[in-house]
Amino acid sequence: MLEVRQLKIFQAVARTGSYSAAARHLGYTQPAISQQIKAMERQLGTALVSRSGHQLQLTEAGEALRRHAATVLGSLDAAEAEIRALTELRAGTVRLAAFPSAMSTLVPKTIARVRAAEPELRIALVEAEPPEAVAMLRAGECEISLMFDYPDGGVPDSESSCDAASPDLSELSVRPMFTDRLRVLLPPGHELAGGYRMSPLQLSELAHEKWIAGCPQCRGYLIDVCGEAGFHPDISFATENLGAVVGLVSEGLGVALATELAIAGIPAVGSVRSVAVEPAMQRRILAVTLPKLEKVPAVRAVIDELQATVPLVETAVTG
Repeated sequence: MLEVRQLKIFQAVARTGSYSAAARHLGYTQPAISQQIKAMERQLGTALVSRSGHQLQLTEAGEALRRHAATVLGSLDAAEAEIRALTELRAGTVRLAAFPSAMSTLVPKTIARVRAAEPELRIALVEAEPPEAVAMLRAGECEISLMFDYPDGGVPDSESSCDAASPDLSELSVRPMFTDRLRVLLPPGHELAGGYRMSPLQLSELAHEKWIAGCPQCRGYLIDVCGEAGFHPDISFATENLGAVVGLVSEGLGVALATELAIAGIPAVGSVRSVAVEPAMQRRILAVTLPKLEKVPAVRAVIDELQATVPLVETAVTG
């Protein structure tokens, strides 16, 4: 089988019509070029060039090889150009798995910034809660997992009805984005809303309320913090759809915890009241990737843009 190096030598000879000119172009000696052409002819069993005076001419077999060599070398050049574009961040697709509230706030702003800065870089999205997103990362189904976790890992206690602990982040590259605070959502007219109440609620004041819980990880955290406050929450409904949570609360069917990031992603919460709660509760927002992927410019650039977008999201959350 002919080698790429041989094809490049033959292409130079065909283009220049001279062993000497091809040697100067490629940085070889004239005898080395001649030897390579003869080796190719022996390998193929036919003459590729013939001499007419001081000029080399291609035989019929040589013309055929020239055409195919141009196709092969052109494809290789195109492949190298595409790979350079990927590594130099001119093109490519980065797959991002993110949890729902980030998909409506942080992620869209980040995509807009990436598109403006690197128009040929694409971000493919999939919605996934943290355990699934990290599992996808480890399985090679995405390059970045945008996730959250709670203090002490947010692992549900033995009384929790859910078994979804925070995902294992060992041997992964973790970049903290920001801290997302939690607030309590109260139905309209709730006695603890207190008009335009500014002071935080004590979590223990909600001990006798019906609760609406979120994703399994969030549900486990709710059970943990309520347990620390001296009670077990009476969970009437559980849904990962924040719009549904707000709807249930607005109908007076219970209270709920929601993060500021999630609340900011809802166009309007109507008459539902959002009140600070003590003890203060929060979760970390993290961008996670594999160590080897962190070195890929496209992946690193998306993570950098996620972090650069954080101040815009924090302004929207607190504004």
